Amino acid sequence: MGEKELMDQEEIYSKVLRAGRRTYFFDVRSTKAGDYYLTITESKKFTHDDGSFHYKKHKIYLYKEDFTAFKEIMEEMMDYIIDERGQEVISERHQKDFKKEDEEETSFSENGTATGSFTDVDFDDI
Repeated sequence: MGEKELMDQEEIYSKVLRAGRRTYFFDVRSTKAGDYYLTITESKKFTHDDGSFHYKKHKIYLYKEDFTAFKEIMEEMMDYIIDERGQEVISERHQKDFKKEDEEETSFSENGTATGSFTDVDFDDI
């Protein structure tokens, strides 16, 4: 059996979750004995200064005998996060607040020079 046929035999069912620079792949695969297991792969895109890019991947293999405990702990951890911090994504709120602060602090006069809450520094004083 060729490598392509082996891969086709292994992959049973797949779902993809795209989340910004990250993509999560959920794949049901088959063992040599014909049983199923789950792989969860996180793929994150990194772009270099020259425009080229690469992906870093991390993979979890989850077998049926661990499903119940994994699911219970996963649900407990997600519930804890939601209970403690709510549904709002704080990093997005922080980025909006940070951008808003930048815009408030840096405004420009009619001649194009920056004005706002900057401190004038005279290097002759140093």
